[in-house]
Amino acid sequence: MRKYFVLFILVSTFSFTLASCGSKSRDEGKIVITFWHSFVSNTIPALNELIERFEKEHPNIKIKAQYVPSGDPLIQKLVTAIQSHTAPDIAWIHSDYMDKLVEADAIYPMDYFTKGSDGLTRDELNDIFPPLLQSARWRDTLYALPMECTTLALLYNKTLFRQAGLDPNHPPKDWNELREYARKLTLDKNHDGKIDQYGFYVPVFPASGPLSIWMILQWEPYLWQAGGRVINPEQTRVEFNSQAGVKALLLWKELYTGLNLTNYTLTHNMGFASGSLAMIMDGPWDLPEFRKMNNKDWAVASLPAGPVKKATYLAGEHLAIFKQSRHPKEAWTFLKWVISPDVQAMFSEASGYLPVRRSTLELKAYKDFLERDPAMKAFVEQIPLGQARGVIDYHRVEINQIIASAVEDCIIGKTDIKTALDAAAEKSNRLLRAAN
Repeated sequence: MRKYFVLFILVSTFSFTLASCGSKSRDEGKIVITFWHSFVSNTIPALNELIERFEKEHPNIKIKAQYVPSGDPLIQKLVTAIQSHTAPDIAWIHSDYMDKLVEADAIYPMDYFTKGSDGLTRDELNDIFPPLLQSARWRDTLYALPMECTTLALLYNKTLFRQAGLDPNHPPKDWNELREYARKLTLDKNHDGKIDQYGFYVPVFPASGPLSIWMILQWEPYLWQAGGRVINPEQTRVEFNSQAGVKALLLWKELYTGLNLTNYTLTHNMGFASGSLAMIMDGPWDLPEFRKMNNKDWAVASLPAGPVKKATYLAGEHLAIFKQSRHPKEAWTFLKWVISPDVQAMFSEASGYLPVRRSTLELKAYKDFLERDPAMKAFVEQIPLGQARGVIDYHRVEINQIIASAVEDCIIGKTDIKTALDAAAEKSNRLLRAAN
């Protein structure tokens, strides 16, 4: 009798557990979609507005947004969740670790949704900026779609330009002018032997820290501007140790040491807001913060041209749908809605991020917004200059780390630039040979 009682308890408990699991996926009869993201605090109000609008238009679906720190913490949390079968329905992912998610069979190929009855036409897919789609592919298969778009530009303080005798409507057009302006804008104002105002910020961070990828993302456009690239198209060898790589790293080293940035302790955005930095590189996501500054006399321009060309990156965080999702159809409904032209316009205006589709730029309401916001308009004007980072199917994260170590060793340490880049290239090529 006791045996049957225990069995009854176990069956009842199991049934209750199943019922509980089912109830957790619904909120007052709604299907709940869990969405992991790494948006900065400036963007959270815009994200909340976006989710509120979606839920109003789709009353049967609730979006449960959860913040996860970007970089290594995000991929580690995703890997743990996949192993424990607690993965989200949708997550904000970086293309750099796409291989890990695909090889774990964790995310759907986008064809599963885009070619379905509620999919996207070829014209709709082609409406997305090509570099964003390129970054969302792994071995020629599309595994994600971009939620927003970013590019890198130069922000400069026009008041400080005037005070230094520089034309505030003439930002540095090339590397030579960048060197010249940075030097003129670096000042010891009270003559106490300490620099009070820095002309330009070179983002050098510890290679082992969470900001190393941000450092690489800002250095790569200088490599492109000098005519270089990180890797060859066949992915058989890296090429960042070329003369272009040496020139790009030498420029950074000259600026960093010449401006004595070793002693600068503020972050780039805080320094710009405080007026202690005259020029910085940044993306549009910080525009909501800069719009609140007391000093309104600042502007956005393209990165200075290198010896070969002008260049910046065009990138974005992508949304992937996980195979552990119990509601992939509804997850796709949210993803497809997010990338629609009018929603992209609304999110761009509220968040500072750029839209991912060409057609959004043609909407009258969005054009009117750009005329009212010259800073955002300047970022949009960088889109034609933007390019995708070179595709690396395997060991992208590890190669990022190797490049970051070389940059840190050359700028903060005393390692010869060519020697450091050659050593980094050899380490990277060994990884590529092993993968091939």
